[in-house]
Amino acid sequence: MNNLEFFVLGSGSSGNCSLLRVNGNWVMIDCGFSMKQTKERMRTHGVQLEQIQDVVLTHLDRDHFNPVWCRSFLLRGIRVHIHESHVPRAIRAGLDASCICAFKNQLELHGADVEAVHFAHDVLGTIGFIFNTSSTRFGFATDLGRVPQNLLDRFVNLDGIALESNYDSTMQEMSNRPESLKSRIMDGEGHLSNEQSLAAICHIASKSDLQHIVLLHLSRQCNSPQIIRDLYQDNLAHLYKSVTITCQDRCSRLLSIANNVESTA
Repeated sequence: MNNLEFFVLGSGSSGNCSLLRVNGNWVMIDCGFSMKQTKERMRTHGVQLEQIQDVVLTHLDRDHFNPVWCRSFLLRGIRVHIHESHVPRAIRAGLDASCICAFKNQLELHGADVEAVHFAHDVLGTIGFIFNTSSTRFGFATDLGRVPQNLLDRFVNLDGIALESNYDSTMQEMSNRPESLKSRIMDGEGHLSNEQSLAAICHIASKSDLQHIVLLHLSRQCNSPQIIRDLYQDNLAHLYKSVTITCQDRCSRLLSIANNVESTA
């Protein structure tokens, strides 16, 4: 059995961290919280830090990589998987080179093939992942800026997906945020709006059999879970019950992503 298990410890501008269980091994995706917060939230689903031997990073913005982890990664011998273009920044942030496992297009974790997909975000970009156990495929992407064709081309035949749904366009435009910040978020190299995220999910769902849709990185100021619920009920009603909306302050539920043959047997 090659099922995956997944939960989000929290997702938003103050910190991002998720855990994915691959062939019985827990892998951390991003590490944007303090160690204390991370340990407390992991206990929600009975996971301990001692069970983590691998971390994969989407990018190194402070809400996705908290440098407080650097010493702990070194002392615990934890492998930190980073796209090769992000390695110099990681070393400048204090991560010891001996911890770094650099990748370009793919990596292997606990018997699973992991495809890396590069997206526009600020200067260095961010990395999305497709975790493939040969029978189960799970996609993860956040801080995209826009939905590029390579995401639509490669995020296919998925059993589950975690994708950002950062802001409501009207709330963003009407907010009292500085125009420079609005522009950075909405200019194609910042974050996805709810509408952009939904359009991507609709396309991916047409080429997949999605059991779970996990929405990440909601803005506290410029988004609302109810707006997202209404969008999905109006536009993707048959998958509405598959949607999990994450938040900044607490863990999501634990999701099991099964081999579709097994799940229908």
